[in-house]
Amino acid sequence: MTTRRSFLKTSAVLSAGMLVAPKLFAYDKKYIGLQLYTVRDHMAQDPAATLAKVAQVGYNSVEGATYTGTEKFYGMDGASFSNLLKDNGLIIPSCHYRLGEDGKDMKGTILNDWNRAVDDAAALGIKYMVCAWLSPAERGTLDHYKKIGGDLNTAGEICKKAGIQLCYHNHDFEFIQEDGKYPYETLLAVTDKNLVKMEMDMYWVTKAKQDPIALINEHPGRFPLWHIKDMDKTPDQMFTEVGNGVIDFKKIFEHAKTAGLKYFFVEQDKCPGEPYDSIAQSYKYIKSNLV
Repeated sequence: MTTRRSFLKTSAVLSAGMLVAPKLFAYDKKYIGLQLYTVRDHMAQDPAATLAKVAQVGYNSVEGATYTGTEKFYGMDGASFSNLLKDNGLIIPSCHYRLGEDGKDMKGTILNDWNRAVDDAAALGIKYMVCAWLSPAERGTLDHYKKIGGDLNTAGEICKKAGIQLCYHNHDFEFIQEDGKYPYETLLAVTDKNLVKMEMDMYWVTKAKQDPIALINEHPGRFPLWHIKDMDKTPDQMFTEVGNGVIDFKKIFEHAKTAGLKYFFVEQDKCPGEPYDSIAQSYKYIKSNLV
């Protein structure tokens, strides 16, 4: 039987542990993820060989970059794709999806056949479904972003019923001001913080001259997913391997608990050579410096 004295002693130990190492209570460090968009050309040619190489590098978590209502996950149904992941010791906690406002015939989007997309995600064990990108035609005014926020709330309700969390992934265009306000601020304000959380892309936030840590502190618990993507030191501010650029990931990771971080994914939209070389370099830096 637990006594008051033992309870207080245990509580004191836990509290001390949190003061010494708060990151232990933020996210599971054993998972180092890769956003599969980084190796998209290889995935299009041979998903099995690509996932095997991703696992050989050391990654044990992936985020899907494509889903359609017809071809589903990289041309495979959920069961086949799940078996392929398991064969390589990989989990898929998150996957990207389109809003679908600019393509009414596009299946498996937030605005078209979303229920089936959610069912397929749930069957695969996906925990986070992410609105990946808004096409130029889908952006518009702040009033239009308010409408998108409403659409995300509706989609988030459907996700919640399936035990899945909806998120929104940013680029830099959400930080172009209109009437002194950022569209990103509008999305944060009009979406329910429990139904719609955010996947913060560190490169695009930095590219837009925003401070990731300030955003985290302003909206604690809103950022369970991160894209770990670095920016090079040239005037062009291009993509580069994690650790090669200007983004201070060590400092950002100190705020993982405040952000509510659960999973992070390396992403490099463009690589200078073979993507496998780039993701290996990023993995080595993360393993040595961040987790």
